[in-house]
Amino acid sequence: MAVELPPEMDALRDMSRGYLLELWSREEFGALPKKTSTPFLARLLAYELQARKRGGLRKRTRLALVAIESSGMPETSAKLATTGTRLVREWNGVRHVVDITKQGAVYRGKTYRSLSAVAREITGARWSGPRFFGLQRKGG
Repeated sequence: MAVELPPEMDALRDMSRGYLLELWSREEFGALPKKTSTPFLARLLAYELQARKRGGLRKRTRLALVAIESSGMPETSAKLATTGTRLVREWNGVRHVVDITKQGAVYRGKTYRSLSAVAREITGARWSGPRFFGLQRKGG
């Protein structure tokens, strides 16, 4: 269920990139991440404006995030998918589980030749399977 934004926040979706960048700069939110897409910029602005208005994250949440950050977690979340690997991905609120076997990627009882084929089955669009499941490249 989508959260309804106040009218002024909802209007951000229809604003031009130039106006969104001007608003970001005027509100002095700091450096904007490079290559930020226009839709993401609108959502980021909505979040920042709401956080200013309503106080942002609760103290408990901020402390949990600080604990996660300081725990020394690895920068990369996953390695290559080898035989015996189980991949779990949530997509549109549904949990999808894929097991890697010698024959291929098993998803819902069917064996696929590649993770990309599984990602396509899940999303209905062409995805890089390793990217969809958050895996590293061999050289990375």
